[in-house]
Amino acid sequence: MGINDQIALETALAARAVAVEAQLRLLLDERALSGEIGRPARLVAAMHHGVLNGGKRLRPFLVMESAALFSADGEAAARVAAALECVHCYSLIHDDLPAMDDDDLRRGQPTVHKAFDEATAILAGDALLTLAFDILASDATALAPERRLALVQALSRAAGVGGMAGGQMLDLDAERNPPDEAGIVRLQAMKTGALIRFACEAGAIVAGAPPQDRERLAEFGSAIGLAFQLADDLLDLTADSGQMGKRTGKDAAAGKATLVELHGPQWARRQLHGLVGQAQALLEPYGARAALLAAAASFVANRRH
Repeated sequence: MGINDQIALETALAARAVAVEAQLRLLLDERALSGEIGRPARLVAAMHHGVLNGGKRLRPFLVMESAALFSADGEAAARVAAALECVHCYSLIHDDLPAMDDDDLRRGQPTVHKAFDEATAILAGDALLTLAFDILASDATALAPERRLALVQALSRAAGVGGMAGGQMLDLDAERNPPDEAGIVRLQAMKTGALIRFACEAGAIVAGAPPQDRERLAEFGSAIGLAFQLADDLLDLTADSGQMGKRTGKDAAAGKATLVELHGPQWARRQLHGLVGQAQALLEPYGARAALLAAAASFVANRRH
């Protein structure tokens, strides 16, 4: 990725982050919506802590940029991006709990169960997950009903038993029964890759793009999802907690097998190069319109934190 591409991507990431955070602040207001009875202030504060705490907002960026590829409505795409970020942040809140990965630090700040308490953290995650589907179903997400339904179904499958939640279960099992290489790939495709795949596919759904474009963007998401996890495992092995804003070395400490641990850092770097090429090749039919998505593939593979 050239310096101009990097500057353009960083600018776009920042702009998309501002847009989605503005949506999240509106959605996480303490005022109850029609049909709600009330919103407890402590629960809303915990949700804020888990969501509005920085981060690159990569998944929202992928939703919004994939939608822009087809000239889709930007406001609707921002709401879908916010829904996805609610699911992603719920998963981080629950993942950090003592019963799961038991982390005290997230994005350089105390995790939700440390800043509040475990019960509040569980409820904050539950509420964020539920809110995500409220956002997608709402008339305020100004899309045709069939597109909203498609988004609800796709996100349900990416986040649920056959996607992220199932992947988290496999990850917990891996502490007792280390998987083989195929098992590691399956685990990571579910735990990490499923939401990234959805992020890219969602843009095509928002736009009402043809099925072949939806599948192409989903394949692009699968490639960069695997690259994201490989890069994360590499950083877990080589970076320090200060760089990452969270505890590193935890997979090795827990005895979890990763592809980096199986094959080594040099193999992982070669794989990352190949995955970037694969992802960018999928975008070739879109030409210059996909320049930022192509740059994002390189960014995911080469990130330093």
